[in-house]
Amino acid sequence: MKITILGAGIIGISTAWHLAERGHDVTVVERQPDAALETSFANAAQISVSYCEPWANREAPLKALKWMLSKEAPLLFRPQFPFGKGFHQYRWGLEFLANCNDAAFERNVQQLVSLGSYSHTALKEVVAATGIEYKRLEKGIAHFYLDQKSFDAAGQAAALMGKYGVNRRVVSREELLKIEPAFQQFASQIVGGTYTASDESGDARVFTQELAKRCAAKGVKFMWNHDVLSLNQRSGDIETVSVCERSTGEIRTLTADHFVVAMGSYTAPLLRTVGVNLPIYPGKGYSATFKILKPELAPQVSFIDDSVKCAVSRLGDELRIAGTIEVGGYSLDLDGSLARARCAMLARRVEELFPGVCDTRSAEEGGNPNFWTGLRPATPTNIPYIGKTRVGKLWVNAGHGTLGWTHGAGSGKAIAELISGRQPAMQFGFCGMEKPTAVWPSLKHA
Repeated sequence: MKITILGAGIIGISTAWHLAERGHDVTVVERQPDAALETSFANAAQISVSYCEPWANREAPLKALKWMLSKEAPLLFRPQFPFGKGFHQYRWGLEFLANCNDAAFERNVQQLVSLGSYSHTALKEVVAATGIEYKRLEKGIAHFYLDQKSFDAAGQAAALMGKYGVNRRVVSREELLKIEPAFQQFASQIVGGTYTASDESGDARVFTQELAKRCAAKGVKFMWNHDVLSLNQRSGDIETVSVCERSTGEIRTLTADHFVVAMGSYTAPLLRTVGVNLPIYPGKGYSATFKILKPELAPQVSFIDDSVKCAVSRLGDELRIAGTIEVGGYSLDLDGSLARARCAMLARRVEELFPGVCDTRSAEEGGNPNFWTGLRPATPTNIPYIGKTRVGKLWVNAGHGTLGWTHGAGSGKAIAELISGRQPAMQFGFCGMEKPTAVWPSLKHA
């Protein structure tokens, strides 16, 4: 079959790879000149099946209210004007609040763990088949906690993960220091931690761009520097997609047997033009990537600092720290006071954790290339939409939030299986479903 994929991040490229593997004629449309130049460009680098707790939990509403007064808040809700484009933020917020209870939290964790485990296996298969190198470290992921209450809650989360097959171990401070000796420099502040040996880390941009090259070698056609203008319907189906070449302004019309929208946060606005309303809203995240000056003192194990909700990963001779979420529109600004404060927090935290280990001297400079921001396509549940919409020939693979790198390979494989008329071998769906399904229940009516 002839299939057109809109978007060339980790989700779109993974989808292209798996469709090409199954013999389909694939075309990928991307507005950037290469793959992974937006949300997949400089993320936290973690493949984290073990850390998939949804943002929505029973404590989130009160925390979000408190955090609204802080420029450095882990989750910052920035209210927009409630009419027009702002309406979608409020709709998303209401659905988020509806998931802030224990039953929804556990249901969502189960689905995220299922997809994460399936995806990690799919990633290993792709790496084995392609030999792609992407600064991979298979040393697990650790979490550390600076207060007893958070550490106790971590034990509960680990127990919940254990119900669904994730071996996230609760470890003492002493054991954590054996796992990652680099924590010695601030060990006196640590109460305890958790550790999952099966998790890993690596550069999502490098992987995605290398996989795109392998896709091209398999015959996948790429239309770089093309904006998607419209989805064009006829008799209830998507008949064509109109795209525009950025440099020349030339408009082209593409036909296909199926169209897959994998445009991250920009998926929802496009789908709304044909009556498909999915609550995918951008969560603006930040990262900083610093040159390592003292390799012997830098961490090897990727980890999460629970106190500031930031993830840190080593990528060769660099250290990546990423975190914070702003739910407040599509701005990618890095120069405003809020953005500067959040970037400065990341640099300051690296110095607090590993003083003198990285070159963070340029943190005060505006527009520094060490800093990056991207829009994480978040759903209220943190569960992505993967499957066919009610509009004929139109599929969606989007809404992965902070877990796009973790869930990318599996999401691409799952939708390729579905388009090919097969059932993915995993348990998708709400708790208690007996039959596996790779279409989230909430997508069945979209």
